[in-house]
Amino acid sequence: MSTPDCLETLRDALRDFAAARDWAPFHTPKNLAMALAGEAGEVIEHFQWLTPEQSAALSAQTREAVALELADVLLYLVRLADVLDIDLAQAAQRKLAINEQRYPVEAARGRADNYDRLQQ
Repeated sequence: MSTPDCLETLRDALRDFAAARDWAPFHTPKNLAMALAGEAGEVIEHFQWLTPEQSAALSAQTREAVALELADVLLYLVRLADVLDIDLAQAAQRKLAINEQRYPVEAARGRADNYDRLQQ
């Protein structure tokens, strides 16, 4: 038996949190996906009118607010993956392997192009 990773520990804590409040009827994939999008929007609000330089030099207060919004995004993402029975860490590893193929170092280094434009 392997030791649980941080995502599994977080998933289990979220399961317990939701179960204690009887939130299963509300934690449908649709509702969780919508909540996730809403929280991502709240992250974006902190950066909306900043220059690239300002966005990289947040005040301590703004940085803390962003940290809490990012936590909300993570919590909804982990909960959604759990409800859908998706191993999020495994899915992320698969996606990273796909991106390794799509964005070979030789073609992608220093470029922000989408993978379908790298071969042009």
